[in-house]
Amino acid sequence: MATSKTNKARSEVEKARLKLAEQQAKLKELEAKQTECENLEIVDIVRGMSIPLDDLAAVLQSLKGAAVPGGATSGQVDPKLKASKTITAETKETEDETE
Repeated sequence: MATSKTNKARSEVEKARLKLAEQQAKLKELEAKQTECENLEIVDIVRGMSIPLDDLAAVLQSLKGAAVPGGATSGQVDPKLKASKTITAETKETEDETE
């Protein structure tokens, strides 16, 4: 009787290991897909800037050395900073209209 419980437990452990391996493989695929999508988005942004390929490396190097607003290091703009700039621009437009 103890042997059947042990075998059942071993079987359940093996099933769990197989499911875990499948989920890890799926996670790896999804992470690769996410990276590919991010890379395509970056390429689209850079192409939209109309910077000649010869100048691109210099532009990126200058950006790398520049101070980033809000202390962001990931290349992302702080949402609060972006929102405050938008509000400031809207406020300025409203002030200009009332003058």
